[in-house]
Amino acid sequence: MRKPFICGNWKMNTRGECGVALAKAVAAGIPAGSEVEVGVCPPACYLGGVGAAIAGSAVGLGAQNMLAEADGAFTGEINPAMLNDLGCRYVILGHSERRQFFGETNEGVSKKTDAALAAGLVPIVCVGETLEQREGNQTEAVVAEQIAGSLAGISAEQLPTVVIAYEPVWAIGTGKVASPEQAEAVHAHIRKLLSDKFGSEAAEKVRIQYGGSVKPGNAAELLGQPNIDGALVGGASLKAEDFLGIIAAA
Repeated sequence: MRKPFICGNWKMNTRGECGVALAKAVAAGIPAGSEVEVGVCPPACYLGGVGAAIAGSAVGLGAQNMLAEADGAFTGEINPAMLNDLGCRYVILGHSERRQFFGETNEGVSKKTDAALAAGLVPIVCVGETLEQREGNQTEAVVAEQIAGSLAGISAEQLPTVVIAYEPVWAIGTGKVASPEQAEAVHAHIRKLLSDKFGSEAAEKVRIQYGGSVKPGNAAELLGQPNIDGALVGGASLKAEDFLGIIAAA
């Protein structure tokens, strides 16, 4: 059984005090012995404060991005060693907003994935198509290209430590949600791609999250699909009650 993984991506939201309060509320709301893995990814400047707030709890700390390089002249960036120093367990890589607004490529995501694994971090590698690509029946091809390129440098042995997040770009922050059947079809396609490249044994161990306007009201049906192993949650992760509702659904 793949352990469900619910992770909150706070994006460029919260401030120090309210972020700490949100993290504490989430940690306090997870029952003892929960069978769901939970993470939160605050803005980089709040990693220290949020990390301290959830220390010793069932909630893991994650970052929203990183640079693959070691220390050096890279103004404004953070690297895997810094994330380790802050107590991070996860790092989101290749989010569609990074690809869209900052020109990130599959090759760059691959380098970051390799660096994250080398540092002992769990990379959450994001893939997904735009509305134009879906309407052009390109979803499977786009996702296949992103999977192949973003995981180009890893081995079958490393694959189970990677998390994939399928986020249809047209469903992120729009209120639109892929139907459970639509989401499951792409998740099954992703698992087949992984099986073809790395073997079925490794592919069956990989957790594939769904992301895109996940809320307490639709989480159970989405998470009940055979190949959907969790959620990467945006807006709903900013309210403890909503985020805990999604965790409960998992």
